[in-house]
Amino acid sequence: MTRRRLTSLAAAWLGAAVAVQAQRRKKKKDEELPTQTLELPKELPAALLVEPGRLIFHAVPLSSRGLLSQQVREAVRTLFSLTKGAAPVRLRALVSGTGDLRRVPAIVSEEFTQRRMPLPVLTVVQVGPLPTEGAQVALEAMSMEKRTVNPHGVAFIGIRGASSDNPLDPLVPLAEKTIEEMRRAANGAEIISLTCFASMLDQQAQSKLRAAFPKAAFHYVQTLRAPTRAFVRCEAVARFDKPAEAGAAAAGNVALVSAPWIAVSGGQVGFHNSEADIRLAFQRLEKSLAAAQSTLKRAVYLRDYVLTRGFAERIHGVEKQFLNGARLPAVSEIQVEGLPGLDATFGLDVVAVAER
Repeated sequence: MTRRRLTSLAAAWLGAAVAVQAQRRKKKKDEELPTQTLELPKELPAALLVEPGRLIFHAVPLSSRGLLSQQVREAVRTLFSLTKGAAPVRLRALVSGTGDLRRVPAIVSEEFTQRRMPLPVLTVVQVGPLPTEGAQVALEAMSMEKRTVNPHGVAFIGIRGASSDNPLDPLVPLAEKTIEEMRRAANGAEIISLTCFASMLDQQAQSKLRAAFPKAAFHYVQTLRAPTRAFVRCEAVARFDKPAEAGAAAAGNVALVSAPWIAVSGGQVGFHNSEADIRLAFQRLEKSLAAAQSTLKRAVYLRDYVLTRGFAERIHGVEKQFLNGARLPAVSEIQVEGLPGLDATFGLDVVAVAER
């Protein structure tokens, strides 16, 4: 009898223990999970110090897979495979379509951070159609090699080309004139990067430009959806065969740079239309350059991205107040379809000799 009672008590105790354990598990399961906070992408730098003697250039092949975000990710990953160990320091994304340009910096930051690579500077602008149907981004890169590849420095060739008043005029003759202009500007130096902006996509014109400079990292884009004239205009970088005097020299809208260090900026966007608004954008760009040991007074190459040709004149009037009048930089004025930010009216990026 006693044994039977002990067995019953043991069974009851075991049952109670199992029930308590099950209740504890249920309580633990029902507890609210802690809120996970996603880390925001790191902000890209506004300017960086780079060595012109180690610069190489890439133009990432276009892709039509997915929408803008996917294409930007794929382009950055393709860039990593192209650089083969070189460090990308400056990117430019020429975005087509209606995707949100403000997403591009975040995606670039995420991709570089995942690979624990130093973040580059970035310029983003919206253009017209790209040569590959469905492509929404043409990505260009300036990277730093581990060794010297430009012993005498590089030449930044400001935009130049040919145009005609009729937007339906054929582009091939304009492309041929542009090729002559680029060769004259390069003065025998090897062109290693070439970006051409045209009034419309033309396979024959594109092929002529590509064939004329076969060793260049090359992109060809239609800058505007509805241009009012026909044009082919290109900007380039060349590997020069002799060093520039005093480390930098500019003439004929070509800047020769053999200084040990230069500062390169990302895109600085300006908002609204007043002279004060334009001045504010240049002041912000000046501040960015100061962090990279330079100044607009030492600028050698400046790119102005404008929505209208008329507004460009207002920008030029203000920028002269910040530049060195005795040594003006080469300038590329590029009319684009859009810029990051709803009220953005123009954009700037710059290359300047560092004081380092």
